[in-house]
Amino acid sequence: MQVKKVLSWGGIGFAAYYLLARPNDAATAVKGTFDSVFNAADSLAQFVNNLT
Repeated sequence: MQVKKVLSWGGIGFAAYYLLARPNDAATAVKGTFDSVFNAADSLAQFVNNLT
């Protein structure tokens, strides 16, 4: 249980450091993540539409 807590705080700390040290790269990473999620949702919608 303690390891999970340490890893969680470490991840939050790394994300905060990355955001402050390289804001442009962080923005690009977030944009890429959202693009991937939207593309996956679009693909899923197309799949469901083709089932009928």
